[in-house]
Amino acid sequence: MFYYVLKYVLLGPLLRLVFRPRIEGLEHVPSSGPAIVAGNHLSFADHFLMPAILKRRITFLAKAEYFTGPGIKGRLTAVFFRSIGQIPVDRSGKEAGQAAIREGLGVLRKDELLGIYPEGTRSHDGRLYKGKVGVAVMALRAQAPVIPCAMIGTFEAQPPGRKLPRIHPVVIRFGKPLDFSRYAGMEGEKAILRAITDEIMYAILTLSEQEYVDRYAAVVKAEDAAEKAEAGRKFPRMPLS
Repeated sequence: MFYYVLKYVLLGPLLRLVFRPRIEGLEHVPSSGPAIVAGNHLSFADHFLMPAILKRRITFLAKAEYFTGPGIKGRLTAVFFRSIGQIPVDRSGKEAGQAAIREGLGVLRKDELLGIYPEGTRSHDGRLYKGKVGVAVMALRAQAPVIPCAMIGTFEAQPPGRKLPRIHPVVIRFGKPLDFSRYAGMEGEKAILRAITDEIMYAILTLSEQEYVDRYAAVVKAEDAAEKAEAGRKFPRMPLS
């Protein structure tokens, strides 16, 4: 119930008023049955804008940190994400990935829409990164189509680190459903999973027109953070006189 109150009464109208998102290809999202909406992830605002414009309810796999934050803010965030039906996912380790797949398949078995960001994390620089194969596993096991989606302009509206979004034009673009039924029963083949995932990422890339990086975003983020930390140690700030 809270999900629909937010969508149609509280948050949805406000998001539409502020961002005035232009929607393209909404007809590609099926009106019924299980389907995976796989998109790029540029901003915290992505979690709210896509559900606000879809006619069907969509459930996202959200990082577990949104549900475990400290203090009053953390508790309120956790209550909010649970209220709108988002599923916490621990992103550390191989078993965590399997848990995410199980949760996602549970959504699809109920003939619902599942939202997923194959990159596994937000892009820290606006580029599109290599996708993880969990989306391919779920598509094959659930025999569900994958609808590629591109969020355009949300990075400029609310880049990582910015608490409040600025007003900026946003486009949400959906592509034609991708059917992988030709690979039925082959979810155990690593080469097949990589080929499916790469096809999904290419479809997202075509829609978003981002620069593509054939590396995992989390790895590049860690490297960038390490470089910044090293630079800080080499060139410490001088005390102000």
